[in-house]
Amino acid sequence: MSRRFDGDKILVATHNAGKLEEMEQLFHPFGVSVVGAKDMNLPEPDETETTFVGNARIKAQAAVKATGLPALADDSGIEVDGLDGAPGVYTADWAETPNGRDFMMAMTRTNSELVERQAAQPWTARFCSTLVLAWPDGHEEVFAGTVEGTLVWPVRGKLGHGYDPMFQPIGHDRTFAEMSADEKNAISHRADSFKKLIAGCFG
Repeated sequence: MSRRFDGDKILVATHNAGKLEEMEQLFHPFGVSVVGAKDMNLPEPDETETTFVGNARIKAQAAVKATGLPALADDSGIEVDGLDGAPGVYTADWAETPNGRDFMMAMTRTNSELVERQAAQPWTARFCSTLVLAWPDGHEEVFAGTVEGTLVWPVRGKLGHGYDPMFQPIGHDRTFAEMSADEKNAISHRADSFKKLIAGCFG
């Protein structure tokens, strides 16, 4: 049995405004208010692990230690089969520039590497999201979610963030960046891990 969350406030250990907004929308029906790591002036810990769960754990534990609040951290990324699962946990690193993250650059690199490798079409990929909910007493719950799809080029759509304009989920003819937030939130990798979190700790 997962531990039930009985508070009314949760610290989401992210500095990513898009991710925080998504979490606020997902938590809203449960009467839980969300505060972000940036609002609390928390530094971003170094993500030194090679797995989504390892990096989510680093972020959650750092936030708990700094604030004493229960903290939820998500580590997510895209795994591209034609690139042997890359960029995976390094998805954000592929977008890193001296002036912040540039996901158009990351998507262009992904396309170029697939073309160079002559990867077979369709380019299958999945978004992965691992959530770690950590309590001040050291207890943790872990929930992993995925959504399968294919990569498109050129990219399509102006909504969403990250790799959304390049990712078309299976069973749909639009990319995540062509869907409204509500449509995407119903089927995304984070929706999948979040459903498991809600069933485990809030249901």
